[in-house]
Amino acid sequence: MPDFTHFNERGESRMVDVTDKPLTNRIAIARGQVFMKEETLLKIYDSKIEKGNVLEVARLAGIMGAKQTHQLIPLCHPLAVSGIELTFYRQTKSVLIEATVKVSGQTGVEMEALTAVSIAALTIYDMCKAIDRAMVISNICLVHKEGGASGLYERKDDICPEQ
Repeated sequence: MPDFTHFNERGESRMVDVTDKPLTNRIAIARGQVFMKEETLLKIYDSKIEKGNVLEVARLAGIMGAKQTHQLIPLCHPLAVSGIELTFYRQTKSVLIEATVKVSGQTGVEMEALTAVSIAALTIYDMCKAIDRAMVISNICLVHKEGGASGLYERKDDICPEQ
């Protein structure tokens, strides 16, 4: 089997060995959306959700989720993440979530950025489900990655909308 696979030559699971890879600065940006009723969106932005400030709780949850990615996703390396930023953009029928994660390390932070968006979206759902169980979490994807041997990646389709 080729190098850098999650299976050894016998087909057994393994964590990829990155020991000999150089330390490089790496950045990953992921996005996702939570679609909801217009009334729910208004309540979030008017601070009328009984459970509290939805977006600040979701921001903290996303940060915590990114830091715990290695405990949630099998075979992910534990990383000393150096920066995590979550931004929320109000759209007509959704909240767009964008997570930027940075590290200086031997492997990328794509999974951490995707986890941050996912956990933030789930937190928005949890905090608003009493008034809108029809919310939809959608379009979670990587939109930018830089650093490491594979270099720059920029998503070119419109699956993950711009803010």
